[in-house]
Amino acid sequence: MTIAMDEILQTIRMVQMENLDIRTVTMGISLRDCADSDFNKMKQRVFDKITTYAKDLKQVAEETEKEYGVPIINKRISITPIAEILGNATVEQTVELAKTLDQAAKQLGVDFIGGFSALVHKGFSKGDETLLQALPEALSVTDRVCASVSVATTRTGINMDAVKQLGFIIKEAAERTKDSNGLACAKLVVFCNPVEDNPFMAGAFHGAGEGEAVINVGVSGPGVVLNALKKHPNVDLGEVSDIIKKTAFKITRAGELIGRVVAKRLGIPFGIMDLSLAPTNALNDSVAEILEEIGLERVGTHGTIAALALMNDAVKKGGAMASSYVGGLSGAFIPVSEDNGMIRGIMDGALSLSKLEAMTCVCSVGLDMIALTGDVSPATLSAIIADEAAIGMINKKTTAVRVIPVPGKQEGDMVEFGGLLGRAPVMGVNPFSSQKMINRGGRIPAPLQALIN
Repeated sequence: MTIAMDEILQTIRMVQMENLDIRTVTMGISLRDCADSDFNKMKQRVFDKITTYAKDLKQVAEETEKEYGVPIINKRISITPIAEILGNATVEQTVELAKTLDQAAKQLGVDFIGGFSALVHKGFSKGDETLLQALPEALSVTDRVCASVSVATTRTGINMDAVKQLGFIIKEAAERTKDSNGLACAKLVVFCNPVEDNPFMAGAFHGAGEGEAVINVGVSGPGVVLNALKKHPNVDLGEVSDIIKKTAFKITRAGELIGRVVAKRLGIPFGIMDLSLAPTNALNDSVAEILEEIGLERVGTHGTIAALALMNDAVKKGGAMASSYVGGLSGAFIPVSEDNGMIRGIMDGALSLSKLEAMTCVCSVGLDMIALTGDVSPATLSAIIADEAAIGMINKKTTAVRVIPVPGKQEGDMVEFGGLLGRAPVMGVNPFSSQKMINRGGRIPAPLQALIN
C-alpha cells in the first residue's frame, strides 16, 4: 500500500486540527479450541490463549501511533461468543470466567474485551441460558468485559422469549451498578443481524466464520468531515455528498495504513476496516453537528433522517474506495452520551427517543448509549428492543440497543459515565404498557425477505 507525501501531510493536519484518530485496533481471537468438560482447564486455556496472542498488542499499537503520529485511542480484543464454549458450566462458573477475561484484559493493558456473548436469535442452547443468567453479575463485577446478545436476524425472525428476558437482565444490571449510574448496561448490546467482524465495543465478538486470529480497525473522523463541510457552506446536496465521500476516503486510507502496519508487526492477518464515523465529546467531533452543518437548525428536526441517510451513504462510498476489505458496521454511529450535538438536541427538545429510533433506519447501528429513567419497566425495555430488532429484521441491516435505565434518575437529569462514554440527559419513555405483548413470548416469524434462495 503506497502512501503519497501529500496524503501524509493531510493526515497530520487532520490529527492536529480535526480530531482524527483510530478509534480502535481490535484483535479477534478464536477460543473454539479452548472448550473442555473440565471447567478449570477450559478457563486456563482461555486465559493462556488470549494472553499469548495479544501479549504485544498494546506495545505494537503504541509504537505505531508514535511512529505515524495518528492516535490509537483504544486497544481491544474480541473473542468467540463465550456461550459457545461453556458446555455444562454453572452460572457461578460463568461469572468466574468473566473475571478471568477481565484479568486477562488488565494484564495485557487493553481497554476492553468483547465476546461475553450469546447468539439466541432462533433458540437457546444450554450455554446460552447459562450466560444470560450470569450477565447481570458478570457485568457488574468486571471492568473491561463487554457483552452482546443476538435476538433477531432477517433469516430467523425475533426470539421474543430472549427479548423478554433481556428486559429483566438490563434492569438488574443497572441496579447492581447504581452507584455508577447503571454503568454495567453500557457494556451490553442487544443485536439484530450482528456482524462477525465488528471492532467496536460493546458489541464486538469473533464470529464462527473468522480465522484463528485477525486485526480489525475502526476509524473515527466526524471532526474531519465537519471541517470539510464548513469550507463549503453554500454548495448543493450533491456536492455535500461528494465532499463527505472524498473526506471519508482520506480518513479510511489513514486507518487502513495503521491497521496493516500493526497486523504485520504482530504477525496476524489484517481483517477489515470499519468505515464508521464514531463521535466523541471533544469539541466539534460530533455526527449531530455534521447534520446541522448540512442545514438543520438542530438535530432531530424535520429533515434529520434525510441528512443522516445522505451522510451515511457518502461515508460508505468514500471509505469503500479506500480500503481493500470493508466490514464491521460501517456507516455512522449516533450514541447520545458520546456526541455533544445529540445531547444538545435532546436538551433543546428537538430530539426524542422516537426520532432516534427512526434515525436508526438509515444509520449503522441503533439506539446507543441512551440514559432512561430509573423507573422504566423491564417490559418497556423489552419492547424498545423488539422495535429496534424489527427495524433491522425488515430492512436486512444491523440494529442494536444499548440503553441504561439509571437508578433513581428522572427525565431531564444529567448523568456522567466518564471517559469515551461521556454524559447523557435522562430520557423518558412512553407511559403506556407493552406488557401483554411481551408476555406472549414465542418468536416473531422471519419476514418474506428471508426467502431469498
